[in-house]
Amino acid sequence: MKTLRLPRLALMAAALSTLALSGCVVAPAGPPPQVRYEPVYVAPPPPRVEVVGVAPYPGHFWIGGYWGWNGRAHHWVPGHWSPPRHGHRWEPHRWERHGDGWREHHGRWERH
Repeated sequence: MKTLRLPRLALMAAALSTLALSGCVVAPAGPPPQVRYEPVYVAPPPPRVEVVGVAPYPGHFWIGGYWGWNGRAHHWVPGHWSPPRHGHRWEPHRWERHGDGWREHHGRWERH
């Protein structure tokens, strides 16, 4: 039986390619916009002041934190840095008055 011997350079190239591709992740654009249809009868608190540091990479921008609702109470969701999405703009999270309550509209990427 004959054994196949690959040059050392080819083995190193294959190993490096495997290592480089192991960090690749393909993710969908994200879920459709979410709206809390049942009103929340507790007004969200005023937004918190967040300390925004330096962007981790050139071109990243800050997506501010917001008050979310967990079914019983508001909870703070901190802001974070995000890479831009070509052909999209960020629509921030917001609460809108609805009758005696409030409706939550989750932040999302929108095509423009």
